[in-house]
Amino acid sequence: MTHAIEAPVPTTPVPTALVPTAPGAAVPAATTPALLACAAVAGPLFLGVGLIQGFTRDGFDFTRNAISQLSLGDLGWIQVTGFLVAGTLMITGAVGLRRALGEGPGHRAAPWLFGVFGASFLVSGVFTADPGAGFPAGTPDSAAPVLSTHGTVHMAAGMVGYLALCAAFLVLARHFAGLRQRGWTIACRLVPVGVLAGFAGSAASVLSFTAGAAFGLAALTAVTARLARR
Repeated sequence: MTHAIEAPVPTTPVPTALVPTAPGAAVPAATTPALLACAAVAGPLFLGVGLIQGFTRDGFDFTRNAISQLSLGDLGWIQVTGFLVAGTLMITGAVGLRRALGEGPGHRAAPWLFGVFGASFLVSGVFTADPGAGFPAGTPDSAAPVLSTHGTVHMAAGMVGYLALCAAFLVLARHFAGLRQRGWTIACRLVPVGVLAGFAGSAASVLSFTAGAAFGLAALTAVTARLARR
């Protein structure tokens, strides 16, 4: 009796970057953490530039002026650059978010919403806020009686952008709920509450508005850093 000798059939290993680790989750590809890191640094970069300028530029007062107004005046190009760089980093991070979420809940909606948030920074950088409340130095303390066209676009972009950010966190809450990560699920649901509460208090204090905006950026840093480590 003879036996046929069969040559071993080579197998191609499946890249671990494509293997799901849990329902709705996927191990990120090699470039995904780097893309997510772009979104993670966007907020600290933008706020850092704003804080440095806010404490050093004549006439600026955090209790009266919004960080957006730092785009005005001779040194306004610095904050404009901050808007454009931060927006670009956020949109880049949205690509990484799409990869990191795999095929789970919100894997399409969340990245698009984060991309809208990033795009709002690009628009806000091109269309600057109106002067007012004594800034730039020499500007009357009273607000402009009528918003300019660029001021209106700036305000609308910020409104749409932060609403998109709030919606993105609600979508991410579904994602983390699907993974049974209770802490992150609750945190993502609370982010819109904190952001909108800050904005609601802006009528009484500009600092409330700044705090709400900064809270949203900090939350963006936290969640993208978390997903980059998965």
